[in-house]
Amino acid sequence: MSKLKHQVEIASYGIYESWQEKSKKLPKVKDFSTDVPAEIDVEFGMVVNFKKAKGEKIRYCINHPDIPNEDGEIMPPFDGEEYVGNNNWDFYLGDTIWAPIENKLGDWRMTIELKGKVVAEKTFNLYLEAENNEVTFWKKRGY
Repeated sequence: MSKLKHQVEIASYGIYESWQEKSKKLPKVKDFSTDVPAEIDVEFGMVVNFKKAKGEKIRYCINHPDIPNEDGEIMPPFDGEEYVGNNNWDFYLGDTIWAPIENKLGDWRMTIELKGKVVAEKTFNLYLEAENNEVTFWKKRGY
């Protein structure tokens, strides 16, 4: 009897529209990039497609820069587990930026494991946009 081989693919990654946790719809990608301007409420992450893996447990983890909590202690990585819902299942792993922005800058590494093996990973670089450059000049004018 042959074993089914799981198929895992990163369907999209980058900056997304706002994600509604209670909605069944996944957010739509706005910009494919691993460089993310650090702005309040910017949504970034990846959508991963799983095939032939129904019922399997995945483990996800978001390793962020050393972000302190309200007591000044470094927060642990955000992680958890989820079961694959069907044989062609999309999973969104992402995060957003909250104030203060300055302690969120740097590399955010997102990983998903299936059966103890990393099957999807992306590292996003959050950076402050320079105040006076050509991009921000036109952005402020609506272009």
